[in-house]
Amino acid sequence: GASGKGSRIWADRARIMKAEKIFKLAKGFRGRAKNTIRIARNRVEKALQYTYRDRKAKKRDFRGLWIQQINAGVREHGIGYGEFISGLKDENIQLNRKMLADLAQNEPYSFKALVDVVKRMRGYPVDPPKT
Repeated sequence: GASGKGSRIWADRARIMKAEKIFKLAKGFRGRAKNTIRIARNRVEKALQYTYRDRKAKKRDFRGLWIQQINAGVREHGIGYGEFISGLKDENIQLNRKMLADLAQNEPYSFKALVDVVKRMRGYPVDPPKT
């Protein structure tokens, strides 16, 4: 029962299992952070906070990268990023920045076609295609 030896053993087992779970997450940490439960628990908790924060930051970082790539691509054709994006919206071309950045890098002719659509709409001269 509750006062017998069985409950203590169960509590010990539960504590050990909990510690093992923490140590599994602390694998690869340096110093006592990997093998001393009190330190490991704090470090694991902090690590989980960082992973949560950085999952959000990753999305921002990639969006910034895509914007830089698109900007570099459109400047080669003589217009700016803001004007290009605004023109795509006006033409109801619904490509996200990830796809646009991919086109700018890997499909230059397709990307140029998009830039030309925006240029025509804005009334800019369009370069003839290179053969």
